[in-house]
Amino acid sequence: MSGADAYICGKFRKTIPSVKTIMTPIVSVEKLTKTYGNGFEALKGVDLAIEQGEILALLGPNGAGKTTLISIVCGIVNPSSGKVLVGGHDVVKDFRATRSLIGLVPQELTTDMFETVWNTVSFSRGVYGYKPNPALIEKVLKDLSLWSKKDNMLRELSGGMKRRVMIAKALSHEPKVLFLDEPTAGVDVNLRREMWQVVRDLRNTGVTVILTTHYIEEAEEIADRVGVINGGKLLLLEEKTALMKKLGRKQLRLELTEPLKAVPTSLAVYDLTLAADGLSLLHEYRDGEGQDTIASLLAGLAAENIHFRDLSTRQSSLEDIFVELVGEKA
Repeated sequence: MSGADAYICGKFRKTIPSVKTIMTPIVSVEKLTKTYGNGFEALKGVDLAIEQGEILALLGPNGAGKTTLISIVCGIVNPSSGKVLVGGHDVVKDFRATRSLIGLVPQELTTDMFETVWNTVSFSRGVYGYKPNPALIEKVLKDLSLWSKKDNMLRELSGGMKRRVMIAKALSHEPKVLFLDEPTAGVDVNLRREMWQVVRDLRNTGVTVILTTHYIEEAEEIADRVGVINGGKLLLLEEKTALMKKLGRKQLRLELTEPLKAVPTSLAVYDLTLAADGLSLLHEYRDGEGQDTIASLLAGLAAENIHFRDLSTRQSSLEDIFVELVGEKA
């Protein structure tokens, strides 16, 4: 039973092994470049392998190359050089085959505002040459909480509901790969979390989901792997938990009992940061590096007769890592 069949028969029922057991990438990008007519290099030799059934979050500032990359994989923009395969098919030479495997939810809400939800989603399936399948369309709308709105015109819906319709359109032809370009932009927090669950459920059927996002919490919450793009280059591609462990930092904060005018030279080795009011000291360290150093630091503070009333630690977030990478590589 394929992932698509599972979607028709049951609500996002898992039918494939875990991501790590699948070796052949569903999307393969090799030495991909894109230079526009004005000389702007949007992509500079990007290599990327995306496995079936995973959620990949692509992070990067505006103009980093995220949308250009998606547009090339989806066959909307032609590359300057390099190769892209989707399901083993070349996106340039086998456009029809690759496009039938892909669903795309663009950042812009582009659809007929005077058409009903049902007709809009049903028409999208027909565009790909598939026969009508009312049962599938009903299932998609119900799973996206759109069934009660099926007879409403698009102009009557909220921004969040319109974005759900865009996802329904992209799922209407049962794609194996789904691209979501800023999927929760303009969506309130509650709807955003509901849509995260929709994405997880899709992944569980074997659908590969690639999303671009400005919400770092989105990548932290649902992604299996994280890619960071800046200046047309893929700076890193890493499993999320491994990335947090490898690049994440911890911060020790010491609240002092009395203000300190300056950090004593005897403590300079710890690279401490003194707050402007002199009442707190900050020390950053990486996982596995901290225990002996912190014990030594506390002994050094005692030797300098510096006392603290409280201490706390904070684990760096994916946002901290992102800012650090982009700042260094921009």
